[in-house]
Amino acid sequence: MAKVMILNASPRKIFNTAKMLKEAEKGAASAGAETEFVNLYDLNYKGCVSCLMCKRKGVDTGGLCFYKDALTPVLEKCLHADAVIIGSPVYHSYPTGMCRAFMERFMFPAHTYMIDREKGGVKRVLNRTLPTAMIMTMNAPESYFENSNYHIILGENEASLRAVFGYSETLYAFDTFQYTDYSKYDCDLFDPEHKAKMRDEQFPKDLEKARELGKRLATMKM
Repeated sequence: MAKVMILNASPRKIFNTAKMLKEAEKGAASAGAETEFVNLYDLNYKGCVSCLMCKRKGVDTGGLCFYKDALTPVLEKCLHADAVIIGSPVYHSYPTGMCRAFMERFMFPAHTYMIDREKGGVKRVLNRTLPTAMIMTMNAPESYFENSNYHIILGENEASLRAVFGYSETLYAFDTFQYTDYSKYDCDLFDPEHKAKMRDEQFPKDLEKARELGKRLATMKM
């Protein structure tokens, strides 16, 4: 049975990002996978502290971050999983700080500074491909995504995951419904009726794509 880790890097547990991750979890479960859902904001942890023990001669961490805190058990489960799905809203062009902190701790120990003399390129710690994916939700419309180079900025997260673990893909949800009641907030840049329409008509399609992503990763044979 495949094991799929689902990580919510949003501070909100029941809104857009979490909903999409829950659908990805359903998709993975429908394929027979065992799943575990983790809200990263519930954990007290740091990003990389640059101890460099994962690069020290004679030290073999097996790809697990040497620094120990509340994130350690999650990192260990992710390294031994069959797939990992990370979800984050986009805050000013980037994933949340908690997301970036997790990714630093997840990727850096599994990445080396050694040349792979047999295969070429950089040697990887894991001797297998670990399928990964990101789900990113954002208030911005898809047109802004392209015009503001979000596809380049956010695409670097996918590229890094692919370089370290062998496979990655990203699912984006645009123009999401940000507030439960727009009348309570200063936000006349947005049309509440348009936002509600996107929530009712587009977001269900995004949820379906998330289910498909979860099922796809759970059934990948790498």
